[in-house]
Amino acid sequence: MKVLIADDDLISRMITKAAVEQSGHECIVATDGDSAWELFKEHSPEAVVTDLMMPGLNGLDLCRNIRASEEDSYTYLILVTSHGSREDVLTGMEAGADDYVTKPLDPFSLHIRLLAAQRITSLHADLARYRSALTEQARTDPLTKLHNRLKLTEDLAQLHARSDRYSRDYCLAMVDVDNFKSYNDIYGHQAGDAALVSIAATLAGQVRQTDGVYRFGGEEFLMVLREQSAASAHGVLERVRSAVLELKIDHSGDPDGILSISAGVSAYTDGHRAGTEQLLREADLALYAAKAAGRNRVSLADALRSE
Repeated sequence: MKVLIADDDLISRMITKAAVEQSGHECIVATDGDSAWELFKEHSPEAVVTDLMMPGLNGLDLCRNIRASEEDSYTYLILVTSHGSREDVLTGMEAGADDYVTKPLDPFSLHIRLLAAQRITSLHADLARYRSALTEQARTDPLTKLHNRLKLTEDLAQLHARSDRYSRDYCLAMVDVDNFKSYNDIYGHQAGDAALVSIAATLAGQVRQTDGVYRFGGEEFLMVLREQSAASAHGVLERVRSAVLELKIDHSGDPDGILSISAGVSAYTDGHRAGTEQLLREADLALYAAKAAGRNRVSLADALRSE
């Protein structure tokens, strides 16, 4: 465990450092509250042993700063007081301290508190990992492993706000698997699921890491293409469409004999700074136009507006 010691008294620092290292922990030393705060931000220790009274930030302020900065992590805070009065202890706990020791420091007392610190910070680390996993699971489509509509809503809101602020372009592409209902009817839902997994992987493999591919629902996918004009996005979707054809997934119910996709593209560009809901509607209408024109093609919302 990494332990930060903050104390302006040399003798106290030496005793505390020796006790921490004898307990088998890595030690970081600060000579005042201000440097302790900087070292905390740099090293993210699991535990902090801080004197109550120090130049700059005192122990209480240091505890408050640490607690205010924490998100998924947790730091065990041990306050060192000169006499351990009830008032000092209560004030320290209210400031965020977990425990306290009194001067002169008893190494055994500190060792016991560091054992507790190790258990508690380990538990918090496990909980943080579980929360992160659950958060990711809630935003991931269980079949295709693409992000889902919840994650799309979050990502699109951030992208749109940034694009609006800095006048950046982006495009949305609504993608649908052609004649997928008949595919399920002919080959069964298990084969349909396998086809969706293959197509999802193909879509994800044809775009940049900065772009996004989401399962929108059923056999529909939504692609978010950053820094793209309508024309360049059309080129991307034609490449994606060709890659899906190259999968050569047999479909006896399709005129071409294999599974294909259709796509509709809307663009957030100069002259068309529409909101996200409008862009989604435009991409959907463009997809409908691609379907009506015979499927297995890409349609641009810009072309529909100009008609």
